[in-house]
Amino acid sequence: MRTYRELFRTPEFTPFFAAVSVQTAAQTATGLALGTLVYARTGSPLLSALAMFGPSLAQVAGALTLLSAADRLPPRAALTALALLSAGAACVQAVPGLPLWAAFAVLLVMGVAASPGGGVRYGLLNEIVPREGFLLGRSMLNMTGGAMQICGFAVGGALVAVFSARGTLLVGAALYVVAAAVTRLGLTARPPRATGRPSIGETWRTNALLWSATPRRYVFLALWVPNGLVVGCESLYVAYAPGHAGLLFAGGALGMLAGDTLVGRFVAARWRARLGAPLRLLLAAPYLLFALRPGLPVGLAVVVVASVGFAASLLLQERLLALTPQELSGHALGLSSSGMLAMQGVGAAVAGGIAQVTSPATGMAAVAGLSVAVTLALAPGLRTPVDADGGRLLGADGSPSPRASRTPRTAHPAPEETT
Repeated sequence: MRTYRELFRTPEFTPFFAAVSVQTAAQTATGLALGTLVYARTGSPLLSALAMFGPSLAQVAGALTLLSAADRLPPRAALTALALLSAGAACVQAVPGLPLWAAFAVLLVMGVAASPGGGVRYGLLNEIVPREGFLLGRSMLNMTGGAMQICGFAVGGALVAVFSARGTLLVGAALYVVAAAVTRLGLTARPPRATGRPSIGETWRTNALLWSATPRRYVFLALWVPNGLVVGCESLYVAYAPGHAGLLFAGGALGMLAGDTLVGRFVAARWRARLGAPLRLLLAAPYLLFALRPGLPVGLAVVVVASVGFAASLLLQERLLALTPQELSGHALGLSSSGMLAMQGVGAAVAGGIAQVTSPATGMAAVAGLSVAVTLALAPGLRTPVDADGGRLLGADGSPSPRASRTPRTAHPAPEETT
């Protein structure tokens, strides 16, 4: 599978793609509306930022407690329920006079409840498309997610101006309901990928199993740390260029879009292993130029070029799936997503702390240097040879899996759910 046309001809990918896109737009619009509402009530930039991004941080707690649900719940039912729960939360946030503590309590609950969502979603993608199509499908979702975020912020801003923040929250709730309907009516019911009941204990045990294999451990670290440190660079755009931060963010989105398109669509499998290390270095090395305090044109060019390196995450996720049994794929993808969110927060804190005592330019160059150092340190552990199918399949304990000699399984419809 090498073209987007082939991807959209795959049964169920189109409704899956539509549901994810609509939900991303809903998240962006409701986040902007809630941030605007909180800032209008409190005048606090910190509380406004937490209102917008607090759920992402709360997902870290959920990843330590609920992530085992990613492979132990029927995916269609789980994604439908999460979309409806998000719609209900948006309606509650729109209630006039809702106390501030209650608004943040709803955010906390939603963040924790939504933590298995990434694992369920991308684990389902791994079932819908054949194994060789995962990278192409993931790149398409990345590109569309960025576009929907841009549209969501733009349309959300217009809705806030026309209908008020509370009205925009209700529009977001309606979008969540649409996403739930597309998921329920457009996707086939599938059984859970793993047996057993989700629990905190099972989450910890599976996290430990996934972490116990050295090849997977290197992949997790490569997904989390260099990426998170570079997001620390991005967190200083406003401080570096207060009047042009939006342009820098747009440049980053453009570079990411270009990288995902090139790697997802045009790079042949035999070249992926060779491009991984250069892309991981490209992600951070250009930011070292910020030590020279470049002007806006040069700085924008640096951001665009560096952001192409985010495509390294696609290759790492493909490698992670090759090193993980099918029944743990959702949990593994959920763990990688939660770890990235956590390290992005750490990267922003480290970059901000350095900038506080030096300058934004120095902070950006410093965390970029740390990212390069981590990438170089991890490189030996990521040089494991891969076979023609894209990787060595390992069991949960890190040993070679008997599935390695089989032809990769493609998705097929499962019996309808009984509940």
